[in-house]
Amino acid sequence: MAEIVKLEGVTKVYQDGKVAVSALREIDLSIQKGEFAAVAGPSGSGKTTLLNIIGGLDQPTKGSVSLEGNYLEQMSRGELSMLRLNRIGFIFQSYNLIPVLTAFENAEFVLLLQKRPAEERRQRVANLLEEVGLSGLDSRFPREMSGGQQQRVAIARSIASEPALVLADEPTANVDSHTASELLGLMEKLNQEKGVTFLFSTHDPSVMQRARRLITLKDGRVEKDTTK
Repeated sequence: MAEIVKLEGVTKVYQDGKVAVSALREIDLSIQKGEFAAVAGPSGSGKTTLLNIIGGLDQPTKGSVSLEGNYLEQMSRGELSMLRLNRIGFIFQSYNLIPVLTAFENAEFVLLLQKRPAEERRQRVANLLEEVGLSGLDSRFPREMSGGQQQRVAIARSIASEPALVLADEPTANVDSHTASELLGLMEKLNQEKGVTFLFSTHDPSVMQRARRLITLKDGRVEKDTTK
C-alpha cells in the first residue's frame, strides 16, 4: 500500500503561562492508503493535537509531517489551505455545518471553493446525499435535522472533493449508540467501496472495535499500535 501520511519525531509543546505542556512527544507514525484507523487514549493524551497537525491546522514544535510526499512545514499558509481543500476531508464532533446553508449546499461547499462546474457539483452532491442516506432531505437546514443526519451531511461534505484522507475528530461523540453504529457502518462502506482513508480520534469503544488499526496514545506518546 502507498503511504499517505508520515510523521517523524513530531513533538508539540504548548506554553500555558510559564509552564510548558508537552502534548506530543517524538511521534513516529505512518498511515497507508485505504486504512481505517483510530487514535485512542484518555483526555489530554494528544489525540486531537495529532489530527490537527496531520491536517495542517496546527504545526509541530519540532519534527516533520508529510502528506502524499508533501512536507507540511515547508508549505506556505496558502499552499496548506489548498492542500486541505483538495486532499483532506474533515469531520468534527460538533458537525461544523454552516447554519444558513441547506444539506445540499453544505455538502457542495468544498466543490464551490474548488470552482467545479455547476452540473458536476449537482450530480456529485445528489449521489453523495443518496449514498449517506439523506435522499429527499437536501433542502433542509441543519436546525431541521437530527444530530445523526447532520453528521451524515458532514460525512458527505468530507468526501465530496475525493480527498486522499479523511480526519474524523470524535465523530460519534454527540449521537446515540444506534446512530453511531449507523455512521460507522456508512464510513466503513465508503472506506471499502471507494477506498477512502479514514483516521479517527475517539473515546468511543465501538469505533475502537471497528477500526482495523488502533493507535493508542498516552502522555503524548504512542503506547500501542495494533492492526487487526
